[in-house]
Amino acid sequence: MNSPITFRLHTYGCKVNTYDSGLLQARLMKSGFLDSSNDKDATPQVHILNTCAVTKDATMEAVKTARRLKAKNPFSLVVVTGCAAQVDTEEFTHVAGVDLVVANSHKGSLENLVRQYYAGLLKERVHKSNIFKKEDLEAGGGIENGHTRAFLKIQDGCDSFCTFCVIPFARGKSRSLTIQDLVQRLNELESSGVKEAVLTGVHIADYDDQGARLEDLVEAVLLKTKMSRIRLSSLEPGEVSPRLLDLYQDPRLCPHFHMSIQAAHTRVLQAMKRKYSSEQVAESLTAINERVPGSYVGMDVIAGFPGETDEEFQMGTELLGQLPWTRLHVFPYSSRPGTYAARQPGHLTRMQIKRRAEILRGLSDARLNQSAIKQIGQVKSALVLGNGKLLTRDYWPVEADEPLLGRVNQELPMEITAFHAGKLRGRPIDAMLL
Repeated sequence: MNSPITFRLHTYGCKVNTYDSGLLQARLMKSGFLDSSNDKDATPQVHILNTCAVTKDATMEAVKTARRLKAKNPFSLVVVTGCAAQVDTEEFTHVAGVDLVVANSHKGSLENLVRQYYAGLLKERVHKSNIFKKEDLEAGGGIENGHTRAFLKIQDGCDSFCTFCVIPFARGKSRSLTIQDLVQRLNELESSGVKEAVLTGVHIADYDDQGARLEDLVEAVLLKTKMSRIRLSSLEPGEVSPRLLDLYQDPRLCPHFHMSIQAAHTRVLQAMKRKYSSEQVAESLTAINERVPGSYVGMDVIAGFPGETDEEFQMGTELLGQLPWTRLHVFPYSSRPGTYAARQPGHLTRMQIKRRAEILRGLSDARLNQSAIKQIGQVKSALVLGNGKLLTRDYWPVEADEPLLGRVNQELPMEITAFHAGKLRGRPIDAMLL
């Protein structure tokens, strides 16, 4: 009997890709492949790069990795899949070390393509078709081996076509899994020992199951599953409805919001083709603060978008300084070939972009420090992750004062004792039992 083909997954980018990698891992193992990801000394026969394409740099990182892997083990099979394989296909066809390019349109057939390759039946190196004709979402993923949290994709694709973004061309039109299937999958994950599930997607507020929207899904999850911690991924201003905020009265829905705002000036938002104004940014953050007090609110912001004037940047920054939130995730604008914004005039210099990013990061650091200090003395419920660190329900990472041996995947009450060098520290209040 032939030995099983060994493989290792390399995941880049967003939580949706984490879900997809978990699905790939499960399918490959079900098909008879052997995962060698947890054995650092192993030399897998197949390397699978599940790539990101949000920036050109993300694509080039995958190109470099493919070359490095092939140079280290010339006899390995290097397979590139994911978003970059869909939109930057030619970047990989020019790399001699890439054996197969399997775009998102064909990701569901990856294990079969690998078997055909080894059987000498494949005539084509690139496997790609029109992503906008893709209807399925490849249900059944959500967790990779060794992870204590699950990322459950509820929706894929995007119909927004923001001027800076290439993702609709990488993932296709918006489409959703059914509430019934998602509830079943969450119950399966909970039965397997998963304590936290993150409901994720490319644009989760577009969720639509025959008229049932995101709020309907969250309500069904709270009613029909026993998952102890449920977290939502990115939302935009205007998508944080009163009904959704009401659902946060259930303590199982973690008080953590990741807001994809990108800018805080209406004219700049219009140039980005975002569907909200600076007033709606303020209204949504204020509503979260009032209806779900104490929430951790992280926000994505682009620094140096083309055409943004000094006055617009200053006005947006001043508005952010007046609003309630916890942390900014600052992304210096990077021109993405193939997007509308890349073709527009008014691009700022690298120095201008860098300076604006520094200002926003300074604002974020000051706010995060202020928020962190307020956590000292509080008792928070924290999940022990596989790396030994802890994550509270309101998304604060905590390092324990003492090693928590044998407590991985347990949720512990932690007293926050200090904030030092950018990190919260704490001790379990049942320390005498350790």
